[in-house]
Formats: sequence, structure tokens, C-alpha cells
Amino acid sequence: MTSALSITRSVGAPRAAFVDFPLGHTTGKKNEPEMQKRLIKNALGAFQELQEPGGIKFLDERWSDDSAWRENPMRGRESKADGPGDDFRTPRLDTPQYQLPSDKAEAEAQHSQGGCGSCVGAE
Repeated sequence: MTSALSITRSVGAPRAAFVDFPLGHTTGKKNEPEMQKRLIKNALGAFQELQEPGGIKFLDERWSDDSAWRENPMRGRESKADGPGDDFRTPRLDTPQYQLPSDKAEAEAQHSQGGCGSCVGAE
């Protein structure tokens, strides 16, 4: 299941069920078990019916009656934007980011020995 259509298409998932919901809420709203059950049931059905590699089934579910939730796709985070319609997501950088200095050291060590499993074919 996915709510990130462009990413799902770019990674070449064998098959996927797409729901146009906020990121992090792919299986439904909190405290709405009926919606969650319906989503899971429909996704499992999609995985059975999709026959072609890369197939994506668009699930017929709506997060809300309007699309106001799209103004902040990372709901719950502090706003870094100046006004409505601005992008609230963390900016993407073109350089690797590491959580800890030891993560950076490990990545550099793996690359000095010919690369790592995560980067095979990426360079």
C-alpha cells in the first residue's frame, strides 16, 4: 500500500494499492477501524487482481470531502512556511544526510571498499 504515487512508480514495485491520503496515514484515519478494515481488504483484493508487473490499483477512498489536507501533507509537524499553500515538508538536499557521525563514517568506509548494498546501481 502506498500514498506516495510518484515514489512507488519510480521504484518499480511489483504491484501496489494507492490511496490518496496524507503521508503516514496509508491505512486510514486513527480511531476509524471500519475504514482501516475496508482499506486493507481492498488492498489485498487489488494484490490478487493485479497481474502485470508494476500494476497499481487506485483505491476509491477519500480522506475528506475537500482537499484542504494537501496544504500540509506532513500533518502534525510545525509549519516552516509563511502562508497557506506553501510546502511544509523538510527540504530535500542533493548531499547525503546522516543521523549520527558514526553513520557517515560507516557509509564512507563501505564506499571506500567498492560501495554498499544500498547504492548498487545508484551511482
